[in-house]
Amino acid sequence: MTDQLVRVYLPATVPMLARLPEHGLDATQAHAVTPALREWYAEGDEEELEYVAFTRAAQDALQLIRHDPAAPRRRVVVSADLPAAALDRGDGELGSSVVELRRPVPAAAVAAIHVDGVDAVPAVTAAANVVLEALAGDPDAQFTVDGAEDHELEWYDPSELEPLLRAAAFDQG
Repeated sequence: MTDQLVRVYLPATVPMLARLPEHGLDATQAHAVTPALREWYAEGDEEELEYVAFTRAAQDALQLIRHDPAAPRRRVVVSADLPAAALDRGDGELGSSVVELRRPVPAAAVAAIHVDGVDAVPAVTAAANVVLEALAGDPDAQFTVDGAEDHELEWYDPSELEPLLRAAAFDQG
């Protein structure tokens, strides 16, 4: 019997994407539809649950951007399909979508890449500057983070990685 694949959403930055083909994504955590998320959002269908996990990965991408001053101010979420055996349960807290990754995510597991467009750069920049304050409960900071979430991330096939990286470097914004 083959191991069941689980869709995970990994927060990333543009520089992390540049390392993807050769090194994979060296992340320790991702987001997925977990039993704890299902229990918390019992009325949600599969698509809604996936959107929650995806959105949380996009929020985590803000923290990565904040900690990498050289990274373009664009949220990046990598969708990947990994064997269940490659994952450990996250914190188990009710509503949590966090899963622990046992090893780097290989480029071959990537199903899609999601990146903010140029028009989102000002909102993402502002949100990255205050994301920690928002996590600490500051309502003004949360309002700013919510402003970034008004921008939908653009979808790219993994085969479009090279042109995407060239465009992101050109549009540093």
